[in-house]
Amino acid sequence: MRDGTPLTGDFGQRLRHLRTRAGLSQEALSHTAGVSVRALADMERGRTRGPQRRTVQVLAEALGLDDTEAADLEKSAAVGRPRPRTATGPAAPGALALPRDIKDFTARGPALAALLELAQDTGPDRPGVSVVTGQPGLGKTAFAVHAAHRLAPHFPDGQFALDLHGMDPEPTTPRDALARLLGALGIADAAIPAGTDDRAGLWRSMTGDRQMLLLLDNAVGESQVGPLLPGAGPALTIVTSRHSLAGLESVHRTDLALLRREEAVELLTLIIGPERVRAEAQAARDLADLCGHLPLAVRIAGQRLLSRPHERLSKLVARLAAEGRRLDGLQAGSLRVRAAFALSYRQLHTDTRTFLRRAALAAGADFSPETGALLAGLPYDDAVACAEELTDAGLLQSDAAAERYRFHDLLRLYAAEQVAIEDGPEIRDAALDRTTRWMLRRATAAAQHFDVAHEGSPPDGAQDGDPEPHGDPDPDGAPAGREEARAWLEAERAQWLAALRRAHETGRHQQVLDTAQAMHWFSDINQHWEQWVEVFQRSADSARLLGSRRDEAIHLNYLAWSYNMCVHDPHNALTSADAALAAARDCGDGLQEGWALGYGAGALHRQGLVPEAQARLRAAADCLASQKSAQARLAELTILNSLGTLLRQAGQPVEALETHRRSERICRAGIPGRTDELIALYHAVARQQIGNDLAALERWSEAEPPLRQALAAFETAQMPAWAGPARLDLGHVLSALGHPEARVTLLAARDDLTGLRSPRQAEATAALETLSALSALSASEETTDAR
Repeated sequence: MRDGTPLTGDFGQRLRHLRTRAGLSQEALSHTAGVSVRALADMERGRTRGPQRRTVQVLAEALGLDDTEAADLEKSAAVGRPRPRTATGPAAPGALALPRDIKDFTARGPALAALLELAQDTGPDRPGVSVVTGQPGLGKTAFAVHAAHRLAPHFPDGQFALDLHGMDPEPTTPRDALARLLGALGIADAAIPAGTDDRAGLWRSMTGDRQMLLLLDNAVGESQVGPLLPGAGPALTIVTSRHSLAGLESVHRTDLALLRREEAVELLTLIIGPERVRAEAQAARDLADLCGHLPLAVRIAGQRLLSRPHERLSKLVARLAAEGRRLDGLQAGSLRVRAAFALSYRQLHTDTRTFLRRAALAAGADFSPETGALLAGLPYDDAVACAEELTDAGLLQSDAAAERYRFHDLLRLYAAEQVAIEDGPEIRDAALDRTTRWMLRRATAAAQHFDVAHEGSPPDGAQDGDPEPHGDPDPDGAPAGREEARAWLEAERAQWLAALRRAHETGRHQQVLDTAQAMHWFSDINQHWEQWVEVFQRSADSARLLGSRRDEAIHLNYLAWSYNMCVHDPHNALTSADAALAAARDCGDGLQEGWALGYGAGALHRQGLVPEAQARLRAAADCLASQKSAQARLAELTILNSLGTLLRQAGQPVEALETHRRSERICRAGIPGRTDELIALYHAVARQQIGNDLAALERWSEAEPPLRQALAAFETAQMPAWAGPARLDLGHVLSALGHPEARVTLLAARDDLTGLRSPRQAEATAALETLSALSALSASEETTDAR
């Protein structure tokens, strides 16, 4: 022995000794020699007993060996090398053979058909390549293996499968992968070139005329896959990856999706048997839903149940229903949903990991990069880059039309776990508070585009005595105009509502009031949103906690409106209106007193208490008539329109028409300080009711023009909650006139009202049925007359 170097023929022991003697770690030797850490580890552990001559040479140079030591190292490597092979035909049995196919494979019919079509289209100048991508747990490998077995008869020159270890810390290098592929074709180790490019060239020349199928599983990127693809010939290569591999050109793509519910239940049935599924059919469907229709999760649930043949499906459903225990429940032996997610998570850059886990704190089904940036504490452009990286990695799904992203339900749970583990409650709360402040400022500024009493933009910076600054937090990126404001408020509805909840729960009550106040006019446009009850309940609570009886009266009135108009709950509407009335009288606010009387009247009317409702409306009109403000005139218009409607419904159409004509006269006179656009909307309401009054008097021809004018005004203002009922009223009049537009108008009204969840949708359906019956009767009479 020289310097303690063992005289054994074991290459791994010799290499370890020489590396240790040189004072080098595996990482340091890897860097110097250009040999991967994985390859070094395999050599030292004896997994690779006979590395190639060129590899031994670069190791000897990196270790600083003299000629004698280098020769000894080469001799020990030669001992471990297999004897040269001369075969050049198909691979020997078992060389890179396809993995075992699973018997319970299900679904994926269209994707399999597309691959079969691709296989049939391969030719001497058309080697096929299919890239199978998707988020963790979609069964990419299972799909590719199953497809390879199905396609095997089309490729008589061999089928090869190679795991590229894309999720490992050290993925397989193209150089090492090519050595294995060339070896599978029968090329002796000594005949395999040293360089990657030379190996790739030999591989392409060897596969140029072969009808072979190649499965490259678990690829990390394009640079790993590119050298392994046959350059010509009738070969088919199937590549699986969690990344999109968007840089690969001229390839067929199979982007696997989640299973449909029935497919998930079918997979469960194949695993545990049809008897258990039939016995608990609903539990099987619930289990598929709790697994998010993710194939890996469904398989784990099935394997778990299979190992417990007497356990009921409903028991597992109950366990998985608790979100905090769901990922714990989705494990069976070595199969774990959490582990599948962790593999991808660990490979992300630090900022991208932060973005992913913090995005789990976003409210709603999807989120914008803006929200992700706020939660992660990243600049917007960096957040967009993170979102795109996560999309390419299959960890987020991007919206087809908008710049928004969504999680799979189980991945969101995993990301939320990482928040608890890596961030802790203080950082989490800081992220939520930062997002809350920003979201409410943006929501308030956006909603003020619809506030007729708001002049100009809110000032930037904090006002005296205000804890929060006003104005949009990012004026350069703020919505410009009503259309952009509406789009933002609708897209971010879940997020700003969650921000309002957090502001209320954490005591930022003035910000709650400011936001809710700004939302008042916007809420009129979207009366079908049930969450207005929560918005105004919280703002009324905040006003009470701030000790402002006037603000309490205002927001209790908004709450009464939302109970009446949004959720059709007159009992709670009356309770809120009465509370608003008491608060208004306590602080001497005649305007809010008039509104409270009006909202209470609406609730009483909906409960069938018509005389009481009329009395409140008359009191409200008298109260408001004594007020001199422009706000009082607008309120008076609303009350008069409501009173006239109630009179008509009570069988007093003449008095109703007089009341609505009075409302119209106020509109025509104008209201100082209020825009023509706003007055036009109030005038449209008056015209709608005048049309209905004339219809009640059976003055049908006179009723049609004001109803058409009202509908046109609501449509121009893009107010579907008002246009739908007006369209129905016009449909009634057209039906009475026998107008040819009657049916199409009623159909459109029914669809509008259904979308708005309005109780009047039943009225539209009944009107259509009546119209059909009358048409049928008319047709029958015409037939009789013809005879």
